[in-house]
Amino acid sequence: MADVFESSEIPGVWLIRLQVNTDARGRFMETYRSSWLPFAAPMVQGNRSESAPKVLRGLHYHRRQADLWIVQQGQVTTVLLELAVYIPEGVAHGFYAHDQVVMSYLVTGEYDGSDELGVAWDDPDLGVAWPDEEPILSERDQKNPRLADVPADRRVPYSG
Repeated sequence: MADVFESSEIPGVWLIRLQVNTDARGRFMETYRSSWLPFAAPMVQGNRSESAPKVLRGLHYHRRQADLWIVQQGQVTTVLLELAVYIPEGVAHGFYAHDQVVMSYLVTGEYDGSDELGVAWDDPDLGVAWPDEEPILSERDQKNPRLADVPADRRVPYSG
């Protein structure tokens, strides 16, 4: 069974330490149970992300979608991550891949691109100490604005 607990730093963010069962055949772990997060909207889409070393993805957030990340291989740095993490709507998130990373994640809304928002990964006002000052970034992530430049109505969870 997994160890599920709310973050002491960001209310609404939940961390899940998955239990790995190993024997002579290999490894097995449960990566999701709806009972772990009974308050969450149903997960409706599953995704898989593979990142090369030195890649930084983020910071991204959605006003109409929550995420549940499961790091399956590799090590990442994020301001949220243990092994699995529930990220509610409106919480910006991103990660840095220390090595080859395989991560799957479930989301509460099907992707259509209209709710893909971002904040500059290196915004000095955020005080995030990423492990690399020159990570590999997508074109979109290179153009994300500083948090102070995001209009207030685009920071809060979507209510319409």
